[in-house]
Amino acid sequence: MLLLLQTSPLVFVLVAGLLGLLVGSFLNVVIHRLPKMMEHDWHAQCAELNGQTPAPVAPYNLVVPRSACPHCGHAIGALENIPVVSYLFLKGKCKGCGAAISMRYPIVEAVSGILSAYAAWHFGFGAAGIAAIVFVWALIALTFIDFDTQLLPDDITLPLLWLGLLLNLNGVFTTLPNAVIGAVAGYLVLWSVYWAFKLATGKEGMGFGDFKLLAAIGAWFGWTMLPLVILLSSLVGAVVGIALIVFAKRGRNIPIPFGPYLAGGGLIALFWGQTLTQNYLQLLAP
Repeated sequence: MLLLLQTSPLVFVLVAGLLGLLVGSFLNVVIHRLPKMMEHDWHAQCAELNGQTPAPVAPYNLVVPRSACPHCGHAIGALENIPVVSYLFLKGKCKGCGAAISMRYPIVEAVSGILSAYAAWHFGFGAAGIAAIVFVWALIALTFIDFDTQLLPDDITLPLLWLGLLLNLNGVFTTLPNAVIGAVAGYLVLWSVYWAFKLATGKEGMGFGDFKLLAAIGAWFGWTMLPLVILLSSLVGAVVGIALIVFAKRGRNIPIPFGPYLAGGGLIALFWGQTLTQNYLQLLAP
């Protein structure tokens, strides 16, 4: 099988796309449950700090309990959990009660499948291709979690950072010194912005999860890619934020998550960062 994946790019792309669809289904579980798991942990820790015994709760993690309809409790069977296909077959409705199923689920599955296949095609079979697919999955989960909760869980950002450094021990995407400096610089840049904004306004402009996500991106692609990521994410974030205020009448005091835009910048750095940077440097050259 490994020989087939190595010698047939088309097979690798198809396998990556199919695996991306399947993982996308699992990412829906991560997106929904991980913030709730974090909340349960925070309540338990607060109870312990107050000298109280945490109240016993039913097991709740990425595996237990089994996925079910939030409206009627109908357990989701295997045939109802086929990525994208089941949603279309069920016409977007629960088999048990007919309640509408959010479009979020097939969108996450489809995006995961498409980006996984593209990463496989872009990098080919090897360490870079496999790592790129994992990077895509992590950013998808972080994007939707941040949209929902304005949280970027350490359970994803920190392993992503360490994985980037480990990969670049062998220079998969950049040299190890560039990766280490990228991780440090990525964290410190947004940390500095955070404190400058807080000292100037008395308010917090972003969360610590944003620092860690940019540090992870720096660990994967090196410090030279950070200006591109910051520029693109800030530009898109500003445009979207203004659009929400003007057209959606969103209040200026309502926070807008920055993680999805950092993730978008990270994806651009993954696929086209080197090309964009080289073209920019050529424009500056006399």
